[in-house]
Amino acid sequence: MCGRYSLTRREAELVERFGIEQLLMDRAELRPRYNIAPTQMVPVVVSKDGQRVLAEMKWGLIPFWAKDKKIKPVINARSESIAEKPFFKQAASKRRCLIPADGFYEWKKANKEKVPLFIHMADRGLFGFAGLWDEWRGPEGEVVRTCTIITTEANTTMSPVHDRMPVIVRPEHERLWLDPEIEDIEKLRDVLIRLDNDALKMYQVSSEVNSPAKDSPEMLDPVPVQASLLDLLG
Repeated sequence: MCGRYSLTRREAELVERFGIEQLLMDRAELRPRYNIAPTQMVPVVVSKDGQRVLAEMKWGLIPFWAKDKKIKPVINARSESIAEKPFFKQAASKRRCLIPADGFYEWKKANKEKVPLFIHMADRGLFGFAGLWDEWRGPEGEVVRTCTIITTEANTTMSPVHDRMPVIVRPEHERLWLDPEIEDIEKLRDVLIRLDNDALKMYQVSSEVNSPAKDSPEMLDPVPVQASLLDLLG
């Protein structure tokens, strides 16, 4: 599962890391963000006319065929079923994306509480979640673009925290994932694999992150680790 994440890097870093050739969003929206939550607008990398484009979409997929945009949006899609489920099937075939991030949050139950953890790449680098996007059009011409993050079974680093984890696309697989010529998702199964066990690190953060209204650098500050989490965090 992935229900909260961060993207604190500036525009120049995003452009360089993901090879962005066209920006289709307000630059002012590319501010550092420390606690991105579902239903918020997020930057998304898509392929358009042979170029990598950075666009803005709402986190929580609404399929194009929905009768009403008030349908319950879906923030995560299981990699094992995206090729079969009607909610995701066409997006998996034709509308794949990368969702840039530099970390994500998960909650671990300890001493009858849920303790927030910040998970990041071992090198603290930028990465892209495997995502799907869609475009819903209202009867009066309204256009709503939305996205979802794909998940897979947790590796041994993540499994003590949660049985699912977001699919983080390896840099060498990003071109394939965005290639609009590939419509058979089964040809991309090697992209949808979990990261190696040593690729991620984590640490405990403040419960302030529980509130989607909180979005400041302090969200990423480590806090003293509860004794029950010492073995988990190493």
